[in-house]
Amino acid sequence: MKKKIITVGRQFGSNGREIGKRIAARFDIPFYDKELLTKAAKASGLSENLLKNLDEKPNKSFLYNLVMDPYNYGYSNSGYQMNLSQQAFQATYDTIKSIANEGPCVIVGRCADYALRHNEKLFRTFIFAPMDERIKTIANRFNINEDKAKILISKEDKGRASYYNYYTSQKWGALESYDLFVNSSLLSIDDTVDYIVSYIEKINK
Repeated sequence: MKKKIITVGRQFGSNGREIGKRIAARFDIPFYDKELLTKAAKASGLSENLLKNLDEKPNKSFLYNLVMDPYNYGYSNSGYQMNLSQQAFQATYDTIKSIANEGPCVIVGRCADYALRHNEKLFRTFIFAPMDERIKTIANRFNINEDKAKILISKEDKGRASYYNYYTSQKWGALESYDLFVNSSLLSIDDTVDYIVSYIEKINK
């Protein structure tokens, strides 16, 4: 059974998204990150703006703002339901499964490893890097100082972990949830991609 449905978990600032994108290009298969939300919105009828605002970050303040100003997100007060977070997650979850049924692909984040855990074609990798390396990456990416970069990293990682832990009842970044962990700071992005692609090709022989 060829493992060509590849999920990429990643720490913020580890270049996991770019690595996933290049893996998809190497295998010439579809890549899904934010693109997944567009498909989920079309399939579910939920606002794409809603899905983006709830993406990988359970956010009570957003739900409060939605109640206060629902028209900004395409809802009326009478149509608002208190379980919008669950609806958004379910729409994303269903879309992930639908995408995987279409064939080989690379999916970044969004509990995809959990959603597809029973799929025999699944290969799960998690990209990480030391904090000091990630601080440099984020500081350069957003043109901010290192103190602000560290705060942003902590916030994003906390959001991703909370989202994953809440919806899967598992622990984000836990060893048992993935097939391969890669420290992206040890090699260049291209060399990291080479390593992961080679690993996948070997287990598919």
